[in-house]
Amino acid sequence: MSRFGAGFRLAKAGWVLVREGVVAALPGDQLSGLPKFGWRMARLATRRSARRYRRSDRLAKAVARLGPSYVKLGQFMATRPDVVGNDIALDLALLQDKMPTFPKVEALAAIESSLGRAPEDLYTSFGEAVAAASIAQVHPAEVAGENGSTTVAVKIIRPGVRRRFAHDLESFFLAARLQERYIPSSRRLRPVEVTETLAQTTKIEMDLRLEAAALSELGENTKDDPGFRVPVVDWERTGRDVLTMEWIDGIKMNDVAGLADAGHDLKVIAANLIQSFLRHTLRDGFFHADMHPGNLFVEANGTIVAVDLGIAGRLGKKERRFLAEILYGFITRDYLRVAEVHFEAGYVPMKHDVAAFAQAIRAIGEPIHGQPAETISMAKLLTLLFEVTELFDMQTRPELILLQKTMVVVEGVARTLDPAFNMWKTSEPVVGGWIRDNLGPRGILSDAREGVGALMHLARQAPEFAQRTERLSREIDLMAEHGLRFDDATARAIGKAEARATRSGRVALWVIALALVWLVWKLA
Repeated sequence: MSRFGAGFRLAKAGWVLVREGVVAALPGDQLSGLPKFGWRMARLATRRSARRYRRSDRLAKAVARLGPSYVKLGQFMATRPDVVGNDIALDLALLQDKMPTFPKVEALAAIESSLGRAPEDLYTSFGEAVAAASIAQVHPAEVAGENGSTTVAVKIIRPGVRRRFAHDLESFFLAARLQERYIPSSRRLRPVEVTETLAQTTKIEMDLRLEAAALSELGENTKDDPGFRVPVVDWERTGRDVLTMEWIDGIKMNDVAGLADAGHDLKVIAANLIQSFLRHTLRDGFFHADMHPGNLFVEANGTIVAVDLGIAGRLGKKERRFLAEILYGFITRDYLRVAEVHFEAGYVPMKHDVAAFAQAIRAIGEPIHGQPAETISMAKLLTLLFEVTELFDMQTRPELILLQKTMVVVEGVARTLDPAFNMWKTSEPVVGGWIRDNLGPRGILSDAREGVGALMHLARQAPEFAQRTERLSREIDLMAEHGLRFDDATARAIGKAEARATRSGRVALWVIALALVWLVWKLA
């Protein structure tokens, strides 16, 4: 029944996308056969009033009708241009996460349920909601302190949102499994794994303790950084469904005229934004992954304050070195080194030729060097690079795709503030400094220390390794003598998996048939 319900909800969502003209707005001229017929039928079924809107507006209206789960899905897919394409990703990035507010009385009940204390014991005053998104909404409040009352921002999870997301995620998983099964060319993009990532990301976003921890970590990383900070968390008033933090008085970065009227130097703010982002990425390996202008405030002294850290990105040391070396390689036109870095990191299979890969990278880099520095986009460079790497079987790297998406947004904000923004000149102090510290003599010494530490760790585990090796040897001897056998539990599990796959296929066909009957009835 759960699968049938998921299929029906999926069919209903597809109908909304058809009626709002989203499917008709997709490029279908190159299709053939049944997909081309379906695309033409979708054009006929599009509401007349929807035909005069742009594709991005059609998408926004459809997602608003489908509800908060689909808003979050759209925003997540905007971070995966490798899956939906660059044009669709840009449309999805424009989705506004604005929903109707829920009543204040429900917010107060959520506080008491999450924190186990009455709201009046925690806050001296509690105001109406000032902002509402798909997952939570924000209220201003006052808390008593030694120096009088302090204004705080209280973020509260939307009631019932977890149950709604759980139901819609069933539909998303069904769509991903059908895609993998019936569209073999899509398996390289791993749609089920992408959906699992969405599910995990959403779970993290709906536990506000984790967002508080991310704010705390980023706050510690940036405590000595000039011109950038995040709100301070009030841990006493924070739980799974409630996050209390410092209230930020500042001008939103999307109010360019307001920033100029307040006397801020827009060029300095743009440079500070880019350098802060690169510093977090390369130095710390932990960055704010939702830095759109609505989440960025500028205080009176010019300090940038980033809020809403529900989505954060992490890069390991290997990924940071990879990013720094490819950027430095493009700057110095050392395309062979850029290619070698891809192979050393294991991103491109060794079966390919390094020189041929370097030739493809040269096709990206050479046109850039013929342009004025202020017109060169680092984000566009990474986009082109990932497109080329697909030709050489580079597997999707979610952490790098998220980095690319965030860099697109941050660079776009910087160019809004300063149209003549020089990305390379601004980023050189951070990127160059990281390369000197990590790829020069100091970096070699650091790597040597880490290597010695790893060897000592292995030495301590030597007795355990010896025992495991002996056990493995005995198991191999037994296998060679008696053959490979499945135990009863394994055999039963294989049988259940096969039966489940067969049932899923039948259910999918029935859902598709019923959806077509419903569609024909609606059109009639």
